Amino acid sequence: MRFQLIDRITSLVPNESITAVKNVSIAEEYLADHFPGFPVLPGVFMLEALTQTGAWLMRASTDFSYSTILLKETRALKYNAFVAPGDQLQLSMKVKKIGPQHWEFAGSGVLASTQESAVSARIVLTQFNVADRDPSARASDEARIAWLRQLFPTLWSAAPAGQELAS
Repeated sequence: MRFQLIDRITSLVPNESITAVKNVSIAEEYLADHFPGFPVLPGVFMLEALTQTGAWLMRASTDFSYSTILLKETRALKYNAFVAPGDQLQLSMKVKKIGPQHWEFAGSGVLASTQESAVSARIVLTQFNVADRDPSARASDEARIAWLRQLFPTLWSAAPAGQELAS
């Protein structure tokens, strides 16, 4: 995850739902080009923020069992409003179905100031460990999981320091 788009997790119910926020700052580099004179959060970043929000729910719900969570499918994706510097995007992901590797969500993002819908989608995420396909990658999986466990309490203040969410 090169772009950490989630600033804070505001609620988390394992295997059910999660809410998070993305604060948009004029200091974010990509806004210089998107668009000159009218900076707005790119739509693909809104989708990525929803994906990252759902991924944190999956990690917390599975005790960080998987090193990798990727977007597998998006349906009914709608962009409804511009998200500009100074805006806060409130993200919500609700679990619709849980399978062994794939989780299906209904996701949405609203502007905090107006509660106007900015983005909505049905999203499928897939989880796996790289070592399941390449046993030589086990150390890499373990290092990534350790890093994610360490990052989690900075996003979700209800998580005990150095630990994942207790169920």
